[in-house]
Amino acid sequence: MNTVPTAAGATDIDVLRVFCAADGRHGNALGVVRDARTHPDEASRQALAKELGFSETVFVDDPERGIVDIYTPGLRLPFAGHPLVGAAWLLDLEVVMPPAGEVWVRGDGEFTWIEARAEWAPPRTLRRYGSAAEVDALDVPEPGEWIYAWAWEEEAAGRVRARAFPGRGDGIDEDEATGAAALLLTAELGRALNITQGRGSQLLTAPGPDGIVELGGRVRLEGTLTR
Repeated sequence: MNTVPTAAGATDIDVLRVFCAADGRHGNALGVVRDARTHPDEASRQALAKELGFSETVFVDDPERGIVDIYTPGLRLPFAGHPLVGAAWLLDLEVVMPPAGEVWVRGDGEFTWIEARAEWAPPRTLRRYGSAAEVDALDVPEPGEWIYAWAWEEEAAGRVRARAFPGRGDGIDEDEATGAAALLLTAELGRALNITQGRGSQLLTAPGPDGIVELGGRVRLEGTLTR
């Protein structure tokens, strides 16, 4: 993806892949608008997120304090995992501030980690299956319910196979890597997890003290779009 010179009134959007596999493939697409002044209100932000069609788009209101605003193609979110991991990595932040609250960040080699509370995650139906093969064989369900389908690949090692179906009818039939759902599953199981989701994205989690869950993954920059 090539960088296009910015025309007057245009907006640059950094395009990332978050929760990539070890070889750099896969990951969930994320748009980051570093200068959110180009879209100062909720209606214009929602319109751009819908136009881009990414699972989520982040608008950075204050890059120094880490204040961000998150949108799917159809709604605004108080919290979402992969947008916060991606924005923190891109802007080299120690703290990000979505509407849900203060999220601390740390780097660990190739992984970027955030600390968040599972109760910040939007509601998800966590549906367990008997094997990874059953999860792989699932068809996309009809819209209506946000389903996180999962199964143990190796329970002793905390390895999970998962797929996510937002069910919103907004063009995102399957979410490639869902940090919020991973937080919910980690809180429910009470243990660290190594999750392979979608086509091959990797999410790492670890429960912490006082209801905190750590969520980590790899991020790469694909390029820049201009709208």
